[in-house]
Amino acid sequence: MVKITRREALLSGSATLGLSLAAKAAGMEKNAVDEKKNDPKTNKVSKEGPYRSGAFGMPIICLEEHVHDRVVATAIKETFLAEVPYLSGIGTRYREDPSRQPADRPRLTFIPDSIKTAAEPLSARISAMDKAAIDYQVISLSNATQLAPQGDAVELARGANDRMAEAVAKHPGRFSAFFTLPWQNPEAAVREAERCVRVLKLPATLLTGRPANNHFLDDPRYEPVLAKLAELDAPLFIHPGPPLEAVRKPYYDGFNPDLTARLSLFGWGWHHEAGIQVVRLILSGIFDRHPNLKIISGHWGEMVPFFLQRMDDTMPPEVTGLSRTISDTYRDQVWVGPSGMLNTPHFMFIRQVLGIERIIFSIDYPYLTMSGARDWLESLQIPQAEKEAIAFRNAQTLLHLT
Repeated sequence: MVKITRREALLSGSATLGLSLAAKAAGMEKNAVDEKKNDPKTNKVSKEGPYRSGAFGMPIICLEEHVHDRVVATAIKETFLAEVPYLSGIGTRYREDPSRQPADRPRLTFIPDSIKTAAEPLSARISAMDKAAIDYQVISLSNATQLAPQGDAVELARGANDRMAEAVAKHPGRFSAFFTLPWQNPEAAVREAERCVRVLKLPATLLTGRPANNHFLDDPRYEPVLAKLAELDAPLFIHPGPPLEAVRKPYYDGFNPDLTARLSLFGWGWHHEAGIQVVRLILSGIFDRHPNLKIISGHWGEMVPFFLQRMDDTMPPEVTGLSRTISDTYRDQVWVGPSGMLNTPHFMFIRQVLGIERIIFSIDYPYLTMSGARDWLESLQIPQAEKEAIAFRNAQTLLHLT
């Protein structure tokens, strides 16, 4: 086994950030979606899996669970590392080690360890899911395909989607997948969305970060893509990505390297970035024009639900020109999940503000462990019907899972 340093691992990849992992990293020659033939010795569940058999009791479907695609990672490596040179600071002062923490809730894992897990074939993931009594994952690439060179974008996205569809088809009772799109070419993205839904039978798409370096999704060039997603009834998961450097440096720089990187990314910066993207979509009127467009937002809505009332007060329809308030638009067309932030007061707030029908379940594996997730959900002091809505029924309806 070839050993690599912490700096090499960080600079070569974080799947959640859309990074690439060098091929030498701990034997990670295998793509996360380059599946081996299913081995019944390692896959103890039935062919249909516990999602359909009820082996774990109340089914749990998780919607923000990541894999690493080595082909995409290689294609975007140069661009990504230019965007986040500060990433190497992570781990210089502190390294996450879930084994040293209570297993009462999902715990952060150290990024190089997360990448190794994300790069494993899905057959290896099933045992971890069984141990945590998690029935089903809707996996996604956290490699940001939109960072690839313009000329490579379409074939890169098509190849990634083909590999994902092939991988999940080998475990139909355990996995589905979000498809990725070549946002660099909106016309091609429209065609790829159509192919993924109608041919590959993938139910939704996920975007990590902005569709282009200096543009958010509300830019008019992306409206045909959003219109096609609405037509296909394919939700769009807006996942965080690194903030623009022009914003990051004055807002989050100036601390020790580890703290600066964490504050810029998963400590605060990229959550704010993802929230802003949803707010801008609302203000652009895209939801009025496409009332069937559905958005999924992780980490309890990336801060936005906690400011809905304030935005209603400061930006009423008389100012925005929208047919509804910002709160009503959000409640009508946005679904949120915890992304492993299993904090009961946060949940109770979201339940009260958005309603149980707008909450889906997610852990953010393997960047968090699956420990304690089922216990947290089952112990919530809410009616059983609401637990089931969060655990699987809302996801079934939203993504047309059968």
